[in-house]
Amino acid sequence: MALNATIFKIDLTVTDMDRGYYASHALVLARHPSETDERMMVRLLAFALNAGEALAFGKGLSSGDEPDLWRKDLTGAIELWIDVGQPDEKSVRRACGRAAQVCVYSYGGYIAERWWQQVHDSLARPDNLTVIDLPQAATREMAALAQRNLQLQCTIQDGTAWLTDGARTVEITPVLRSAARKS
Repeated sequence: MALNATIFKIDLTVTDMDRGYYASHALVLARHPSETDERMMVRLLAFALNAGEALAFGKGLSSGDEPDLWRKDLTGAIELWIDVGQPDEKSVRRACGRAAQVCVYSYGGYIAERWWQQVHDSLARPDNLTVIDLPQAATREMAALAQRNLQLQCTIQDGTAWLTDGARTVEITPVLRSAARKS
């Protein structure tokens, strides 16, 4: 018998002073049976860091053809492709060919560091790829916030994000491993 996804209902308020973006989002996240709370919360943080009206969750773990998040323009062209974790280099290169911008949010401490050491040379070629690492202590604290019904506020200023549920606050300072080159 196949396991079903666990549904999370999240009211997320994003205050992004770096981009001048201020909005509330009523989100329904389906956590895949093999997905951890930590990974799901990293997907949520990636949403907050890139929030916009057209940003949507993809099938992610359920499909090799879709990212964890993406933004398409009105013609259906992919403007932004976001993956979390340590995707294989072939799928990242394929995403770089399909989307105007690709962003990978890696996490997991030593595992993420090893992944980056293995793929950074081959992923240095795409001009449209950004790789960001999230500190393991912060992603584990974010996982502790996960609940089926959740009200969160994310404040972003000077490259640092604070995620709070009102009782607990997690500070996340992403580390830029590789930035897309301006064209």
